[in-house]
Order: sequence, then structure tokens, then C-alpha cells
Amino acid sequence: MKRVEVKLAVPIVAPLLDVIREQAPGLREVSAGVTGLPDADDELREAWADELLAGQRGEVDALLALFGEEFFREGVVAFDGDNAEVILRACAAVRLRLREHALKTVGDEALETGELEISRLPRETNLAFRCYVFLATLQEVIIQHLDESILGG
Repeated sequence: MKRVEVKLAVPIVAPLLDVIREQAPGLREVSAGVTGLPDADDELREAWADELLAGQRGEVDALLALFGEEFFREGVVAFDGDNAEVILRACAAVRLRLREHALKTVGDEALETGELEISRLPRETNLAFRCYVFLATLQEVIIQHLDESILGG
């Protein structure tokens, strides 16, 4: 299986990691983008939500672990068959959380196209948007460069 190493500029990525870390506590308490199981009893709904939340916690921890001491020394993150799916899901969860909270004033079209004047956004919204785009880019890198077999295809 392929291993993809991505060299990133630490001074640019470091503030974005702070945004991810700020979102992590909320992602440990509530599943991103999940509204519930329709037509399920309370016990099943609770078990399902607990399992999703436990998985999400581990995924967000794995995403943050990519950016440990080695990253700050070398500026490199690596994706392979062991972490690709987990990192994809973690990026999606953080992006959903950003969309629902820090970026709720930015329209969906602007988020998806990136067509907005980020210099005019308030500092916190600007950072959240840059983090949103950064995570989308990580997802694209993983999808484009790793074998489909890694992603279960």
C-alpha cells in the first residue's frame, strides 16, 4: 500500500491546528452532523449514538496525533492504509463542526467554492475558514493519492 507524505509549512498550519483543538471538546460530546436514528427505541438510539461518538473521539485524536512533535520538527504528515479512513472521517467531522458553529454566518456555496473575501472576515471566522479549506485539502490528498483498496473500494 502506498504511503503519502505531505510537507506543510508549520507557521501556516500551526494556527489552524489551534482551531481544530478548539473544536475537539465539542466533538467529544456530540457526533458531528448526526441527528439521530429514526424509528428506533431510546435504548437503541443511545447505543448507536454512543458508538458513533466513541469512534469520532478516536478519529479526532488520530487527526491531532498527525501533528505531534515530528510534525513541528519536520513539517511532514503521512497517510497510509492504517490511518487514511480515520483521518478522512476526522476531517469531515471537524469540517461539519466548523460549518455548524464557527462558519454558520458563511453561506454553504461560499464554503464549497471558496469564493469569498477572506480578508474581510473577522479574525476568528477567517481562521475557521482557512482550517475548513485545509481539512478539505487533506481529504483530497488522501483520496487522490492512496489506493482505492485502502478506502474500502
